[in-house]
Amino acid sequence: MGNLGATELIIIAVVIILLFGAKKMPDMARSLGRSMRIIKAETKGMRQDEGEEPVAPVQATATPARPQDPAPSQLPEAKAATASDVEKMQKQIDELQAQLKNSQAPQAEQKNAS
Repeated sequence: MGNLGATELIIIAVVIILLFGAKKMPDMARSLGRSMRIIKAETKGMRQDEGEEPVAPVQATATPARPQDPAPSQLPEAKAATASDVEKMQKQIDELQAQLKNSQAPQAEQKNAS
């Protein structure tokens, strides 16, 4: 088990690509890199003495920083849903479910015809 040659590594890589898909691999590698940077920054911070300033974790440039949630006093007041609002929403849900069933029916027929 300890002696993995080039052919074994290639076979393992092909199996991983087949299992996870080539489209997801760059995203997985990117998130792994971000995680490694965060872990590295956190371990550096743990090693430093209390007297020194800790190192801030590196934030990825691809994801924007999440804005702070507004204070409860800044949120608009929610109005109570009336019975007619609930009925309208239920009607919309029923229509969307019917559309979904109608769009899935031709796809099922095509699969059965194949």
